[in-house]
Amino acid sequence: MAASLPRKVWQTLGAIKTGVVLLILVVILSAAGTVILQRPTTEPDELQRAYSPQILRVLNAVGLTDVFHAWWFVLLLALVSLSIVAASVQRFPNAWRYFSRPYKSPDQTFCNSLPLHKLISVKDEEVALSAADRVLHKFRFRPERIVRENSFSLFGERNRISEVAVYIVHLSLLLIFFGGIVDALYGWRAFMTLGRGEQSSQVQPQNGKARNLAFAVRCDSAGRENYADGSPKKWWSNLSVLENGKVVLRKQIVVNEPLVYGGVRFYQASFGDTGKLDKMTLAATSRDSGESKDLPISLNETLWLDNDITVRLAEFFPDYAVGDGHVYARSNNLENPAAHLVVESKKSGKSVNVWLPPIPGLEENAESPYAFQGKDVEMAYFTGIEVSHEPGQWWVWAGVILMGLGLGVVFYLVHARVWVVPVQDAQGQVQLWIGGTANKNKDAFEHRFQELVTQIENELKVSTEMPVEPSAAVFARS
Repeated sequence: MAASLPRKVWQTLGAIKTGVVLLILVVILSAAGTVILQRPTTEPDELQRAYSPQILRVLNAVGLTDVFHAWWFVLLLALVSLSIVAASVQRFPNAWRYFSRPYKSPDQTFCNSLPLHKLISVKDEEVALSAADRVLHKFRFRPERIVRENSFSLFGERNRISEVAVYIVHLSLLLIFFGGIVDALYGWRAFMTLGRGEQSSQVQPQNGKARNLAFAVRCDSAGRENYADGSPKKWWSNLSVLENGKVVLRKQIVVNEPLVYGGVRFYQASFGDTGKLDKMTLAATSRDSGESKDLPISLNETLWLDNDITVRLAEFFPDYAVGDGHVYARSNNLENPAAHLVVESKKSGKSVNVWLPPIPGLEENAESPYAFQGKDVEMAYFTGIEVSHEPGQWWVWAGVILMGLGLGVVFYLVHARVWVVPVQDAQGQVQLWIGGTANKNKDAFEHRFQELVTQIENELKVSTEMPVEPSAAVFARS
């Protein structure tokens, strides 16, 4: 009993029903992983907006918000792989014997039982076999001359590899599942945000400790293109990879066109404004001379207007409001901007507060030796980058390519076999028995078989009209 239990488990794993059920489960759970929002590609705020707290707790508890790294998904992939191995091991010996030792010399019982066959009366056995040999070559059956004890026969076949093509598919599935297991155990996904000019060598996974990369990534610039209605059309980021402070790679990434370096992929995931000022352009006009000039200025930057006067951008509010004598930001959206400038005379030490636009009770614009006007505002932005390390992807892609080849062999290559055997009827008349079979597409093969028989009959008519050299009808014995 104890010895039979492992055998029963092994046979159950190798059963077709077991494999089909496990594959269906993998497909269903993989589909769930594409429908349910996954971490870390989805931000926590978006998950909370999409699901109620109760539903989100359940999804997190069972691992459905990170399906492809869940322990039960890894276990399921391992079970499917074990089932494929068991099925292959149990069935491969018979398949290999059938593949390596094809049935080339049919006996009387086989000839009588084969549904697709034809008898042709011939006058000369050797001439008939020679004619059949030429036709089989024409139909690309690669005929082999079989020497039996008292006679000769022909055997031809095409696409014998089709008989073991299913094991190519099995191997491709094992590669794909192995890659998935490697990714689940050793791969990771994380997220990083960078502003223009910022660089980082650290990423933060959704769950777990921050990871340090062996290199740094810098955002040189980023932006987005919008449709006419204002909705985003495309996000892009120009990234540089730095090692030891030197740039080793530059690439512009967009959605589905990542930067890949050191086995780590950087995907464009999001883009947005930080609510902070990057650069503001001012038109400064001297009240004495009337001379005007444009000044690009950043927050807390001080610029010289002339030999005595400086201007500093002290504050900027993208959407300002006034309350209790103070200016504050209602939002980070650039809707109602205000800028606070401090104009100072270095000789007198006097400073003047200039507000754009003028804010009563706070502005001292009239006392400034320069008049200012805002011409352009550039807000600072961030680019959101999804970072992933998937060491099993090469195995997965190798499996996908191999599966394409295997399925092509399974569906498009037909293992066809043809036998040509001289026989004698009850009256001693020589006949050529021609039989054939195929492992699939039997209707199409039947039509092809009839063409082959017709060609042999036509070849026999031509052969009987031509003189045959004695040596031409002799088959080499091996």
